[in-house]
Amino acid sequence: MSLPQSPHRFAFVLGASCFVAAILVAGSQISARAADEKNAPATAAVAQPPSAARKTNSFLAGIPQRGDALGRRTARVTVVEYADLQCPYCAQWARETLPVVVNRYVRTGKVRLVFRGLAFIGPDSQKALGTAVAAGQDNHLWDVVHALYERQGGENTGWVTDDLVSEIAAGLPGVSGAKLLDKRSAPSVEQEIQRAAAAAQADGVSGTPTFQVGPTGGPLELVQLRSLGPEGIAPAIQAVLDE
Repeated sequence: MSLPQSPHRFAFVLGASCFVAAILVAGSQISARAADEKNAPATAAVAQPPSAARKTNSFLAGIPQRGDALGRRTARVTVVEYADLQCPYCAQWARETLPVVVNRYVRTGKVRLVFRGLAFIGPDSQKALGTAVAAGQDNHLWDVVHALYERQGGENTGWVTDDLVSEIAAGLPGVSGAKLLDKRSAPSVEQEIQRAAAAAQADGVSGTPTFQVGPTGGPLELVQLRSLGPEGIAPAIQAVLDE
């Protein structure tokens, strides 16, 4: 199931991006109408107090991060998430389901998570994603992604401020806000973002969040979720574990 935000253009300059944008917009219009109200908040989540956001990151403590991946390389199952950091459905999944998936599958070494960020909603999506990808170069992408979801503001209201980035960075060992702000516009960051955009097209992504599940190192398949809760993704993960 794809539960995307309201339609917006995909912002990145990439030959395939415009095509991806059209797909995402169409998926947004269809899925938003079909979404169950209990799983489809009408507005973006209200930004949480810094202390609350930082506490929620404790469930990631001690789990290896490398670039866009969370978990052991030897995990039997890989789950890929396509998401826009301004998408409220993505934030809902991150707040309610990600901790369960991490504690049940990632921390136990069964699952490896990979984040592929898109930025089609607007300027704050671009700033947020650039920040997360830059943090990934220091192996803190998942910390930043979750902190941004916890503090997610209204669409393109300017909520991804330099102060917010510095505040998040202050809770990460060896990372400074100034460093993240400098690196998020670096060519290497932009290249990684464009690779995710191209992968979205190749994988047939039609909205956010979208998930792929499969054996690590093997073929991944798109998963049609019936719920944003843990029960939505768990059957697909368990099916691969049972193979």
